[in-house]
Amino acid sequence: MPWPVYLALKQLFPSGRLSFFTVIATMGIMLGVTIMLMVTSVMGGFGYQIGRMIIDTQGEIQITAASPIDRGKAGEIERVLETTPGVLAAAPFAAGKVMVEYQKRADIPNIQGFSVEQMKKVLPLQRYLIAGSFDDLDDDSVILSYLLARSLGVGVGGKVSLYSPLMMERISQNEILYPREARVAGIFQIGHQQLDSSTVLCSLRLMQDLYGLDEKVHGYSVRLKPGADVESVALKLNQTLPPGVTAATWQETNAEFQSIVTFERNMIFFLMTFIILVAAFSITSSLLMSVIRKTREIGLLGAMGGRARDVALCFCAQGLFLGAAGTGLGLALGFTLLRFRDNIVHFIAHLTVGEQTFVKFYQFSSLPIHTVTRDVVSIIVFSLIASTLAGLLPAWRAARLKPVEALRNE
Repeated sequence: MPWPVYLALKQLFPSGRLSFFTVIATMGIMLGVTIMLMVTSVMGGFGYQIGRMIIDTQGEIQITAASPIDRGKAGEIERVLETTPGVLAAAPFAAGKVMVEYQKRADIPNIQGFSVEQMKKVLPLQRYLIAGSFDDLDDDSVILSYLLARSLGVGVGGKVSLYSPLMMERISQNEILYPREARVAGIFQIGHQQLDSSTVLCSLRLMQDLYGLDEKVHGYSVRLKPGADVESVALKLNQTLPPGVTAATWQETNAEFQSIVTFERNMIFFLMTFIILVAAFSITSSLLMSVIRKTREIGLLGAMGGRARDVALCFCAQGLFLGAAGTGLGLALGFTLLRFRDNIVHFIAHLTVGEQTFVKFYQFSSLPIHTVTRDVVSIIVFSLIASTLAGLLPAWRAARLKPVEALRNE
């Protein structure tokens, strides 16, 4: 073992015991790494969960055109989908906005019409039903999102009135089109505020009647086979689809949401790095004090032939050892806390607002996490670099000491 490394270990573990400085410095790095790991995992969990919700309600790829797709062009699209590798299933849809009215309460949500049997192969919407059944959905019924149904005050079995833009168009032509009465066949809850407050699901035939589409559709939702690359399949589809028809991934159709989530994760990661930087500065301060206290010993090393870079290496090695120990302990503590996160959350909720109130307002009973390998590697690298650099200033100070002057030091 090189003597600078041996000397660094002797200073960190004098007489084979943990020194107070070693414990405090290691704990500082450990807590910083733990917090960074937990925050990035929880933020990643929320982003990942919302991403899965979007896929479950829109599909991994959506095929759309500038104008409604007629039967002829729909046949071409379906043939392309059948022959494209990676495509598991696809279902046509029509989407827009309607006004929903129930007992003089009204709202203007988004509405999406689809064939139930085809859509079951693409979107697992049935897992989000909290009342009613998709089997009861027909051309005279709708399924409402949870918050929308609550704001209207309607439940399963109630009848709502649907007003579409086609009514305004007919009025301008001096025609009267009465609102469509529809029975509420079910209520679903995605767990996303925007989707749960403004979504109506209906049959494709009903949507076509509301918008006067005849047999036309607005697009196709596409489900991919497990392991298929979304970007590659979308590129292949865009090369073979008819002119005027485009395929967009769920990331592209929700680019604004994706950018916001990425920005939040990056900003939180940046802010959390200051915790490790504070711990690194404490290491620097302690090592500088060590240089001052051991000035004569450092001079003696130089007088015995020790080179300045070896003396500097001794202090940089101390920072690296502290960083490695703190990082390892921080990862262990962080993963342990993530493993028991739900117990911790429920305990805090029980002591404060109560578990039922917590679930009601925050819309989740289990704290989602999604740990990305890239984030873990970034935390490890940053922690090791910061702690190693923390020993750089003391190392530079020790390397500049001249043996004769250091030995004269009192």
